[in-house]
Amino acid sequence: MDLIPYPIGPLNPKLQDVLVALVLFSCCFLFFVRYSARINRLLDTRDDLIHGGDERAEELRAKARRQQADMEAVLAEARHDAARTRQRAAEEGAALIARAREEGVRERDAILAAGRARVEAESAAAAAELRTAVPELASALASRVVGEPIGVGAERGS
Repeated sequence: MDLIPYPIGPLNPKLQDVLVALVLFSCCFLFFVRYSARINRLLDTRDDLIHGGDERAEELRAKARRQQADMEAVLAEARHDAARTRQRAAEEGAALIARAREEGVRERDAILAAGRARVEAESAAAAAELRTAVPELASALASRVVGEPIGVGAERGS
């Protein structure tokens, strides 16, 4: 039995062929409709893993950038503190050097004053000793020049 009553040759399907094709198509359609939900869930899961991984990776990158910015801020503060500490140490060192220099100048002045006083005392002692020894030395020199012994008292009496 033909589906179409006109003779169109091999293009005219038979009714049993159409029914078999319809049953097979409906079985395939129901199979694919039933499993398409599973396939879609599987594809959605796969898509979530792919794109969700990208999103999570982007979140991790943003978090890493924030942490890096925080660490850079901490490092900048530490560098600033180190610079302040170096500056303070340099100032304290300069103050210590100035104090040591002043103390050295005071010690030098004290040593020079003590040396001058000692030299003056020694020169005064030497001058006093020479005053007492000059008459004897003069008579000894005169005795050599004259060739006769001259006493210390003889010059005063003359």
